[in-house]
Amino acid sequence: MILEIKNLSVSFDGKKLLSNINMSVANGARHLLCGHNGSGKSTLVGAIAGNPAYSTDSGKIIFDGRDITNENTTSRALLGIFIGAQNVPEIPGLTIISFLKHSLAAHHHFQTGTDLPMGEFLENLENAREQLGIPREWLNRCVNVGFSGGERKRIMLLRLILTKPKLAILDEPDSGADMAVKKQIADTIKSMHDTTFIFISHQNDFTQMVAPTDTTTLSNGKIMIE
Repeated sequence: MILEIKNLSVSFDGKKLLSNINMSVANGARHLLCGHNGSGKSTLVGAIAGNPAYSTDSGKIIFDGRDITNENTTSRALLGIFIGAQNVPEIPGLTIISFLKHSLAAHHHFQTGTDLPMGEFLENLENAREQLGIPREWLNRCVNVGFSGGERKRIMLLRLILTKPKLAILDEPDSGADMAVKKQIADTIKSMHDTTFIFISHQNDFTQMVAPTDTTTLSNGKIMIE
């Protein structure tokens, strides 16, 4: 198992949002996390990511055999957890290429103890950009500034492909995306065989394209047993 959540209870601002969550995610899975709005899906994503806004009251999160319950967000990201948030803020003054370079350099140094060769970064970036059909001029624009919802999703895919995480958690990656971008997201998910995916979606057409291998349903902060 790449991820094991054991008896996890989580609160936000003193209010319990998740109660006694037990969930396992197998290596290589495409695991659908579903439930109505307010059921606790995004809270669970935040808890796995280590969002400090959420308080872990009890339980454990085991990632790739390591207890990360008390690890911070940065540590979890470097260990191989990728979060594709539903709403990513604009970052004026930071270009996409600079953002990607610093992110990849941090991952490379964590994994190897050495600096990321610039030639390797640029080659990988060009290959990923071409794979996704992203215009080269986008790379010199500021992160998410002036981009449509679908364009932001494609930039998220670019970061995903370059990072090659062990676990990618995508919170409604299909929101704001047209059918062509939805298909591109689904195709990317299915092509990344070394990455395990947890994804949230309310759209049947996208879910069918991804073809989830497993499903967990939340309701009122608890897992529904079918």
